[in-house]
Amino acid sequence: MSEKIPTHDVTPDPVEHHTPQEAVTQQMYASRRHIYVREIKGVFQRLRRTSNWALMLAFFLLPWVPWGDRPAIWFDLPGREFHIFSATFYPQEFMLLSWLLIICAFGLFFITVFAGRVWCGYTCPQSVWTFLFIWVEHRLEGSRNRRIKLDKQPMTTDKLWRKSAKHAIWLVIALATGVTFVGYFTPIRDLVVELPTLEAHGWSYFWVGFFLVFTYLNAGWLREQVCIYMCPYARFQSVMFDRDTLIVSYDTARGEPRGPRKKSLSHEQARAAGHGDCIDCDLCVQVCPTGIDIRDGLQYECITCAACIDACDSVMDKMGYPRGLIRYTTENALEGKPTHILRPRLMGYLAALLVMIGVFAWAVADRTPLGFDVERERNQLFQMTRDGRISNVYTLTVRNLDNQAHVYRLEASGLPGLTLDTDQVSVPAGESRQLVIQASVPPEAIDRPSAEIILRLEALDADIAIERDSRFIGETR
Repeated sequence: MSEKIPTHDVTPDPVEHHTPQEAVTQQMYASRRHIYVREIKGVFQRLRRTSNWALMLAFFLLPWVPWGDRPAIWFDLPGREFHIFSATFYPQEFMLLSWLLIICAFGLFFITVFAGRVWCGYTCPQSVWTFLFIWVEHRLEGSRNRRIKLDKQPMTTDKLWRKSAKHAIWLVIALATGVTFVGYFTPIRDLVVELPTLEAHGWSYFWVGFFLVFTYLNAGWLREQVCIYMCPYARFQSVMFDRDTLIVSYDTARGEPRGPRKKSLSHEQARAAGHGDCIDCDLCVQVCPTGIDIRDGLQYECITCAACIDACDSVMDKMGYPRGLIRYTTENALEGKPTHILRPRLMGYLAALLVMIGVFAWAVADRTPLGFDVERERNQLFQMTRDGRISNVYTLTVRNLDNQAHVYRLEASGLPGLTLDTDQVSVPAGESRQLVIQASVPPEAIDRPSAEIILRLEALDADIAIERDSRFIGETR
């Protein structure tokens, strides 16, 4: 098994002198200092922005996509129907959802072992919305230095309108987020009409307000605090890291000793003069959304967004130095040791993930849109009918999991002369019916006290059928 690597907490401590008890408290939480994130361009930031815009567009547009007479994705809680394009799922199929969540968990484990917190940097909703809010901030308040100066200035007309416009746009984005989220549970075309006219359900207003407030707070104000203190993933990720995990790292051997130097000094001249490649410009710190210095080593606060890589590469280009002083690499590679990509733990996660995906896909493709439960009456073993036949009573529960109504034919087999007093049941789409039936056989058909019988339910207008076995109790002669 690969050796695990430690992560370091370098959250700044605002108190220099404190008692041991106070020191423990400070390790749990440090007073927040506002992080002024610098905008940077580069390969990884283009990739991140592309993924962010794609995810946001999918989130905001999918509730509007029609599918017949309903939205393409609609979780109808009152109707207990969950529509995903052409498929409709019901609460009885909750196991499929549980299975899907397990697949997502194993996928996250696999990605983490392979490439660290790339989920956080490129696709996590907290990061996506935070970067969107920061993008708005850049457009209205300017570059990092201008924002710092603006916050230090007394309130002026210019500052007031910029701040007001920024928070107004944040609130509009948060409102759109709340309405869209609720739109996955209530048809959004009706929702956007009912909300302003006060005709929407009370819970709709509650959840729209809930997501409005928390989107505004999390992406606008808390930002990195969510990643550092509130997200459990940041705390347990180091358990999955090993020395072959792909992480964003600073090459200490190449970069130290760091320090400023003349730009006219070539790379070879700088190395000959005893300089490392790091010119100590702090650009990697200024672009970091969590405010850490990647040169301090691997830290759990790092969300692997690679902004520091793009920033450092841009500096290396200007200096005429080779890129890669900060790069995606592994601990073993930094120490000059071979990196093992196909290692047991990674392959184990991959194998488990592929098996679960395959089983899930088979279960969804092979699912029968019909639920059928049979329960034999236990209070009375059997009874004799007026015509001398032996009968048992059963309670049937039939659930139509299809999106259209069906009439089902009910048949029984397993004993000679076995008949049912009910042979059809009609069930509307997405609903269930419970009925009590009586099965009977002639006495001479009973050759043992308990016999297995099979009840078959088949749709008359579709290729849908399901069987359930039960027991028939009788008295032998």
